[in-house]
Amino acid sequence: MPDAFIIDACRTPRGVGKQGKGALAHLHPQHLGSTVLRALRDRNGFETADVDDVVWGTSSQVCEQSGDLGRMSALDADYDVKASGVTLDRFCGSGITSANIASTAVMAGMEDLVIAGGTEMMSLPKKGMMPMGAGNPHLQQLHPQSHQGVCADAIASLEGIPREALDALAAESQRRAAVAIEEGRFDRALIPVHNPDGSLALDREEFPRPGTTAESLAKLPPSFPKVADYRHEDFPTFRELINQKYTDLEIEHVHHAGNSSGVVDGSAAILFASEQYAKDHGLKPRARVVATANMGDCPTLMLNAPVPATRKVLKRAGMTLADIDLFEVNEAFAVVAEKYQRDLELDRDKVNVNGGAMALGHPIGATGAILIGTVLDELERRDEQVGLITMCAGGGMAPAIIIERV
Repeated sequence: MPDAFIIDACRTPRGVGKQGKGALAHLHPQHLGSTVLRALRDRNGFETADVDDVVWGTSSQVCEQSGDLGRMSALDADYDVKASGVTLDRFCGSGITSANIASTAVMAGMEDLVIAGGTEMMSLPKKGMMPMGAGNPHLQQLHPQSHQGVCADAIASLEGIPREALDALAAESQRRAAVAIEEGRFDRALIPVHNPDGSLALDREEFPRPGTTAESLAKLPPSFPKVADYRHEDFPTFRELINQKYTDLEIEHVHHAGNSSGVVDGSAAILFASEQYAKDHGLKPRARVVATANMGDCPTLMLNAPVPATRKVLKRAGMTLADIDLFEVNEAFAVVAEKYQRDLELDRDKVNVNGGAMALGHPIGATGAILIGTVLDELERRDEQVGLITMCAGGGMAPAIIIERV
């Protein structure tokens, strides 16, 4: 099977995802997408007419983010019209899925130059959004699906993971992110975002709160008790949906704004090429894709698929946990990363080493592409070889990918 090589990866800074407060919130989503697509072109000098496809992840495909954001961002970046584009939705897993699909097209020998990535502007008003399951009563009878924050609290309750452990992980995420920013570990990938008039919109991470401690996090009120008991028309509450399957579970609410992922805007892109295309056009590969996988798990708990996805992608690669130098599991909620490390008995010094979404934010459809680039940059900085990236996704899913430096 041919190799799919990663030539380059870049991303925007993450801006606070609130209208009137975030530095990117006034921009169009296509503008964020075109920013990283232009950067890939300008940094690597490829002909955009050679791009076989732009595979883009965007979870909330409504209003400004609708209408095939990948294709429209490429056009907005002044790519040749021959560069096609498609936009997909695997909820939070969209960014990894875009990379998996792009790389497998190259590995299959069907395409030679493909860009993967994603954009999500969480500052956009959520007009036209539906709850998980899209209000289908039959589906909710088969697989009751709740709110993700309530699911996080339910998992922590089932697993007996206390708030103190989750707050400690969140504080460590902030500490690691502060060190990474101070040492410039993100600088290679980071692309400043400019306004349409050329003025600077944002050139740094806007969300982190350096100096956060477990003690300060302990003072924050839980975020999801009222959400758990919210009732939409004749539908069950989010708590009742979980209790339909886990009848005796009393949910302890342990997640809050500080140990949940940050609401942000952002975009990222990864350039994949075949060996022959890279050789013919003077592109230097930085890494190759070893294996990809997708995994489903309980839709009611929703957030538990990263562990089985990791085992699946390792098996596909013929590897073990010991072969992986760095792990990245998205910090959608603290319990996701905490349970991942506990279940796999991982060395915590190998997981999310530059902080995660609790400190830096989680621009849903873009996050997976951001994490792949972050792992690649850190492997190079440490002169290590292999990274594994995974994340939970709505509907009880997780994509995963293993990359290896070349």
